[in-house]
Amino acid sequence: MSENLTDHWTLLVEKLNLRFNADLDLNGILFLIGVQEMGAAQRTLSKEEKMDMLHVATCRILAKYGYYELEKVDQDGWPHYKTKKKLPRLSPGQQSDLLKKAVLDYFRERDPS
Repeated sequence: MSENLTDHWTLLVEKLNLRFNADLDLNGILFLIGVQEMGAAQRTLSKEEKMDMLHVATCRILAKYGYYELEKVDQDGWPHYKTKKKLPRLSPGQQSDLLKKAVLDYFRERDPS
């Protein structure tokens, strides 16, 4: 991970940890994005729905890079994405870096300050 990415990631994690009084990691932040995208903050989620939140978040943040495209939102409000292009073969560290960069971009779009 580049030093710049590391610095920005650390600042975001610190900001979110303070806001939510939590100790969030990448999966925790992806879950928050999924909840934000679904507007599901006010209901109890099953274990399967929680995993679906991670998928929704991953598709949402990687859509900006052309990997996914929102296809539809079903009658229950769940977004469905279709694959636009295959993700490249990446090491686990590279996968993590890609997701972190995409998360940072997501939050920059929502709050450019």
